[in-house]
Amino acid sequence: MTARLLPSFDARAFAASHRFRANIEEVPAGIARPLWSVMIPVFNCSEALRRSLSSVLAQAPAPELMQIEVVDDCSTRCDPEAVVSALGEGRVDFFRQPVNVGHSRNFNSCLQRARGQLVHILHGDDWVGSGFYERLQALFGAYPEIGAAFCRHTIVSPDGTVQRISPLEREEAGVLDGWTEAIAAELRLQPPSIVVRRSVYEHLGGFDTRMASCGEDWEMWVRIAATYPVAYEPLPLAFYEDGSDSLTKRSIRSGQNIRDVRRATRISRSYLKGPARAANARANSNWADWALHWARKLFERDEYIAGLIQLKEALLCSRSNKILRHAARIAWFGLRRALWQRRTV
Repeated sequence: MTARLLPSFDARAFAASHRFRANIEEVPAGIARPLWSVMIPVFNCSEALRRSLSSVLAQAPAPELMQIEVVDDCSTRCDPEAVVSALGEGRVDFFRQPVNVGHSRNFNSCLQRARGQLVHILHGDDWVGSGFYERLQALFGAYPEIGAAFCRHTIVSPDGTVQRISPLEREEAGVLDGWTEAIAAELRLQPPSIVVRRSVYEHLGGFDTRMASCGEDWEMWVRIAATYPVAYEPLPLAFYEDGSDSLTKRSIRSGQNIRDVRRATRISRSYLKGPARAANARANSNWADWALHWARKLFERDEYIAGLIQLKEALLCSRSNKILRHAARIAWFGLRRALWQRRTV
C-alpha cells in the first residue's frame, strides 16, 4: 500500500527524528505471511498474561492466518514462558530478550518480529473481547486505503471493575473525519484497541524511544493519523487495565509521566502542519489537566512532595488562566490538608 501523505504531515521535519525510531524492514520474500500478527510484549506480568493470551486464543483462526507471539523483556519476577507453554500448547511462540531493553524497544522488537499484514500489539496486562479480530478485519477489508483501525475501549481496574468507557467517536463503523486533529489534541485510544498495517510501520518506523515511561504510543497514533486514513469500530471490544504497578503509574511520583507526554507533544508538533498543528497546541493544556488531577490524588494520599512535582509539571505544560486558577485551588487544598495533618499529630 502506497503512503497517502495528508496535508497535515511535514515529511521533511518527520525525517529529522528518524534515528530515534526503529527501522522496520519488510518481511523477506519466501517467509509465510499470515493475515494477523498478535504480538504480546510482557515484563513481570505472568498472571495478567493468562487473561490476555486466553482472550486471543478464544477467537484465534488457524496458525497460517494468525501469528501469536509473546515477547518478554527479560522478566525477573515471574516466568511468562511457562504461561505460554501451558496455555499455548505449541500454538504460541515465545521470545525472550537477552537483557532488559525497556518498553519502547521491546514494542519495536514486536514490530520487527511480526510477519503478518495486520499487527496488533496487545500489552500483557490488557485483553480483547469476543469479535475483536473479526470486526477490525472487516474494516480493513471494507476500506483498503486505511492504515489503521481501532475500536472503543474500556478502562478497568485490576479486579475487573469498569472505570470508564472511551467516548464514542461515531455511531457507525467507518473511516473517521477530522481524526488527525482529534488525536493530535489528546489521547483518545489505548494500545489494545488499535490494529495497524505492518506496511505502515515499515513506512513510518517504530516507536520513538525518547519517552521513558509513556507517550510513545500517543505519538505513534498521531504519526499514523497524519499520514493515513483511520477507521473506527464503535463496539467496546478492547480492555485496558489501569493498574497501580504499571510503568506509567510508577512514573507519576517523579513527574516523568508528564515530562514524557510533553516531549511527545513537541515531537509530534515538529511534523504536523495546518489545523493538526494548531490542534496539537491544545495538547499541553490537556496534559496540564492530567497533571493537576494527579497532584490532587497525591495530596489526598498525603504524598506532598510528589503532588508538588505534578503541580510544577502542570505549569510547565500550560500557564493559561484556566490552568493557573485550577493549580491554585489544588495547591490551597494540599496546603490546608498538610496544615491540618500537622495540627493533629
